[in-house]
Amino acid sequence: MTGALVLGSAIGVLATAMLAVRAVLDRQAAQARRLIGKPLGEDAIEADRVWRRKLGGEPLDLLILGDSIAAGLGAQRRKETLGARIAIGLAKKAKRPVRLRTAAVVGSESSGLGLQLDDLSHDYRPDVAVIVVGGNDITHRIPVSTAVHHLVAAIIRLRARGAQVVVGTCPDLGALRPVPQPLRSLGSRMSRQLAEAQSDAAVAAGAYAVSLRHAVGPFFISQPDEMFSLDRFHPSPLGYRRTAEALLPAVAGALGFGRTSAATRHPLPERDVAAAQEA
Repeated sequence: MTGALVLGSAIGVLATAMLAVRAVLDRQAAQARRLIGKPLGEDAIEADRVWRRKLGGEPLDLLILGDSIAAGLGAQRRKETLGARIAIGLAKKAKRPVRLRTAAVVGSESSGLGLQLDDLSHDYRPDVAVIVVGGNDITHRIPVSTAVHHLVAAIIRLRARGAQVVVGTCPDLGALRPVPQPLRSLGSRMSRQLAEAQSDAAVAAGAYAVSLRHAVGPFFISQPDEMFSLDRFHPSPLGYRRTAEALLPAVAGALGFGRTSAATRHPLPERDVAAAQEA
């Protein structure tokens, strides 16, 4: 057999193997999408209100954008949602009430951030906005560059409204035990790549970035029974508490109410942000 024939045969075998792996991954991804959220339904608990009203003074406005984690799917009571926990913690640090507005949508990808902002009134000016998004971009195989583009566009719009912005980067999908291998390992690698790209882009666009993979990922891996809700995909009340605790220092620090944590990356100086946005 000539060298050309051997090479052609090897390429054919490799292509067949790649197609087989792709078919397996496609089936596993479809199965995961069918399972995610099933025991919880599609609606998160409504938690929008003024929290800690008795503190007195003008409330701070907190906006939550993103996907089902941002919306609080899996929480059993409204005070257990991500937005409510951040609002309560911020009120304690600022000694002022906090008015929560949740625009996050269950199942949203990064491309949905623009629509979430479109639904806000033009005169709404939040003091701080928290964005948690990325998991659905991974499960629907959205290119990292596309997902990050939509995230940056949302940050720019929020900064134009005068808001400080905190981005909780994509969680580690490798913690999702119900997702079979090899899809789980692939999801872990892809979510890590997206999280790193989100962090770099958010900081360059003038936002604070918090690595959820580093800040809370180890809890979800080592304590899955406590950290996940019934569907084994979304956080439990304890999972939301841990996630809120990871984000709160950045949220409060962005408004001048304390120091940010070691897991927080700070935005670039304004002159560098302007140059990055122009580029």
